[in-house]
Amino acid sequence: MRNFGRFIPLIVILALAGLIFAMGWHRYLSLDTLREHGGALREFARENYALSLLALVLIFALATASVVPGVFFLTITAGYLFGPWVGGVATALAATLGATVIYYVARTALGESLRKKAEANQGGMLQKICEGVDRDTFSYVLAARLVVTVPFHLINLAAGVISAPLRPYLGATFLGLLPAHLIYCWIGSGLSEVLARDADPDLTSLMREFALPLAGVALLAIVLPLAFRLWRKRRGAAPA
Repeated sequence: MRNFGRFIPLIVILALAGLIFAMGWHRYLSLDTLREHGGALREFARENYALSLLALVLIFALATASVVPGVFFLTITAGYLFGPWVGGVATALAATLGATVIYYVARTALGESLRKKAEANQGGMLQKICEGVDRDTFSYVLAARLVVTVPFHLINLAAGVISAPLRPYLGATFLGLLPAHLIYCWIGSGLSEVLARDADPDLTSLMREFALPLAGVALLAIVLPLAFRLWRKRRGAAPA
């Protein structure tokens, strides 16, 4: 029963994902939702600001934890409703909460047993990886989060499986996610004007409209990770 108990969080997450897909709720994570209901959602958020913001954080965290595709559109919606700064910080916080759930599931189901095996196998590859992440968890996770092309949940699972220290994992996750979320919410905040001019914009017009924030995403994907790796190499080569 004890061995089965550690898989209960994983079962709950799988059940939540199954419920979302069975009810079709994932279909609301699209640009069509903003196109059809954006005005009503914005009016509700204006009249019930705190409640709407709390609901956004909870829904975003649940969607992230359940590994439902389309969470990107929730980030866009957050920018549409609350602007780039409030929306960006709120969704980065919510994504961190969701990431922590996946981290906990992986650590509960697999991490502890694998960590014990790694500690018993001194000099093994898994033991070396665990030591490296323990020694510099913040830098490892921050660098991975900044690379927006790295699969989000792969980082969560890997950190949980190797039992990465929670505090630096949380800090690096939030800070690493924040730049991209601010950019995506910047895009969302400008969608109202775009949709007012064209109710059904095509991809070309959207890319033209948001060329600057999209360039910011490219910066996060390419330039910042390279700069971060260079900084880490120079720091490692510096004399003690």
